[in-house]
Amino acid sequence: MRTAEQIRYLVLAAQREGNRQLTAALSPLGLTPAQSEALRILEDHGPLALKQLGEMLVCDTGSSPSRIVDRLVAARLVRKDADERDQRQLSLRLTPEGADAAKAVRQIEDAMYAAIDTAVDASDSEILLSTLRALTQGSPAGTALDNRLAAPQAEASGSSR
Repeated sequence: MRTAEQIRYLVLAAQREGNRQLTAALSPLGLTPAQSEALRILEDHGPLALKQLGEMLVCDTGSSPSRIVDRLVAARLVRKDADERDQRQLSLRLTPEGADAAKAVRQIEDAMYAAIDTAVDASDSEILLSTLRALTQGSPAGTALDNRLAAPQAEASGSSR
């Protein structure tokens, strides 16, 4: 097997295994990985318009931002308010229950990140980051991550109100 082919399948295998572990960890919260990602984006960067949220989602492209948000609204984790600057626009923000769920998701993610930190040597992580950025540069998912990294962080007190 060529090196490039091994890289392709190892990236796919790592993604699938990570998603399997995340799905299992989120199950007690009744959340999917896509829903948890939306909660964390709103916690970190909210309030946001639906379009802004969609531009930061890296989750599977089969997940529509509006469907994800509709499920979170139905679960009373996110609310839609009129935007303070433009009453014609809706602003998405976490409810108090959504803020609690986002905190629980963050704890699950932190445990996953600790496992990754243990598995990957610090010097290897720089090479891995550089390689993965090169592989995803200009792709929809790579652009979504770039948007999230470039977006300002929300104030902790303003994200759930």
